[in-house]
Amino acid sequence: MTKWFLFKLYGLRKLPLSVLTGFKIIELSETKCVTRVKYKYLNKNPFRSTFWAVLGMTAELSTGAYALLATQGKDESVAVILVSTQAEFIKKATDVSTFTCTDWHEFDTAADKAIATNEPQIATGKTIGINSAGETIAHFDFTWSFKKRDQI
Repeated sequence: MTKWFLFKLYGLRKLPLSVLTGFKIIELSETKCVTRVKYKYLNKNPFRSTFWAVLGMTAELSTGAYALLATQGKDESVAVILVSTQAEFIKKATDVSTFTCTDWHEFDTAADKAIATNEPQIATGKTIGINSAGETIAHFDFTWSFKKRDQI
């Protein structure tokens, strides 16, 4: 089984639009999370560019993967939820759009602090979208809340 196949299975269960739109994680490490989506028939708008919501889902995945990863392997269970989004669209997305987030430590620190203080913590991931020519197409900021779950 390949990682691609596992992501498709996960996508069918948790993110069904990932299968339709084709967005995917290209790289996930403590250095960066890179996601990508192609301009195609199901993703387009009437203006011959990628629909803004598809760009938003792909951008969110680049920060959301970090948010979920930061909750894994902790001694306590941590809930995570998206609380705020801000976007700026710079250029039409007419081919492959790639989003990169490098804020891993923000998320890991917030999850650890939520456990240590028993208080909700927030972390904001900034992700920058580029096209295949390397031109910036969009900036997104996603703010996530981390909260230690009560033990039953």
